[in-house]
Amino acid sequence: MYMDTALLIREAKQSSAAAQKLLYDHWSGRMHVLCRRYVKVAEDAEEIMLDGFYKFYKTIHRFHYNGEAALHEWLKRIMINECLMYLRRKKSFTMIPETDIADIGIEEAALNNLSASEIFNLIVQLPVGYRTVFNLHVVEGMDHREIAKLLGISEGTSKSQLNVAKTKLQVLVNNLYYQKAK
Repeated sequence: MYMDTALLIREAKQSSAAAQKLLYDHWSGRMHVLCRRYVKVAEDAEEIMLDGFYKFYKTIHRFHYNGEAALHEWLKRIMINECLMYLRRKKSFTMIPETDIADIGIEEAALNNLSASEIFNLIVQLPVGYRTVFNLHVVEGMDHREIAKLLGISEGTSKSQLNVAKTKLQVLVNNLYYQKAK
């Protein structure tokens, strides 16, 4: 289906429910997946996504459409902020102290035999602090200074959380690979 996004944005700014629904239908799947990367429970992620779209429509008058990429970035930023606010409200966002974890390494065959959904499910299994820093750094491409400022932690804590997240993911990937090989 062809969608004139610029026109839909203009109409949505004028409170057109039809335009808002078309935008929602087009973007909700991607935004729900984004929210699920941060929030373990699918129903909570759905509610956060809905809150994010509400905030998007409430502030759409400030958005200047410069193409699909700009819209994606705007929506993504809103959704990430909504996820982080949710985690703070639930007081589930605590940093776990780093333990002495050695670099485990991943069997090359393990990564080649895992689907994207299996990898996604492994990421969701990480504790909140690790998962959040991992997503912000690896998936969203933020540097540790940005993450530290956004989460109210030190850069060192961000780096530490990322290192432990990677190590834990290596263990999870290897475990899943060996389970599938049996």
